[in-house]
Amino acid sequence: MNNKTLSVTPIKQGCVIDHIPAGQAIAILSLLGIVKSNFQVTVGINLPSNRSGLKDIIKIEGRDLSDQEINEIGVLAPGATINSIKNSGVVHKTVASLPKSISGLLHCPNERCITHSEATKSLFHIEATGPKVELTCHYCEIAFSKPLQASFLLAK
Repeated sequence: MNNKTLSVTPIKQGCVIDHIPAGQAIAILSLLGIVKSNFQVTVGINLPSNRSGLKDIIKIEGRDLSDQEINEIGVLAPGATINSIKNSGVVHKTVASLPKSISGLLHCPNERCITHSEATKSLFHIEATGPKVELTCHYCEIAFSKPLQASFLLAK
């Protein structure tokens, strides 16, 4: 007898974002603008994971992710897997990786940064050294470390 139970039901068409670090699902939903959409979404938070102890998972029925969105997810959840689902099966799997830079996604924490007072798109350079991830603003050169929360994200 199989003791494995499904915590989240499968979807027919869309995408599944799995292996999200615990607590980051809400930030990813905000990033993707899902909350204000009509897509059917299933979210699991703090689910058991053999890989990391706890994880989050997001299933979005009827929506695929662009390469840009996958790149943006890589900032919040490097190592997360994005599965493209067609006819209830996985047709493509991508692992989100940390990009070298990201533009127009985050607020600079420095209130005096030019991005707060002028119509300038934010740009951050990203550097990872071991488990530490540091983002540096291209304009004011203020650096800060992850984890990033939804409050850092620009409104979509």
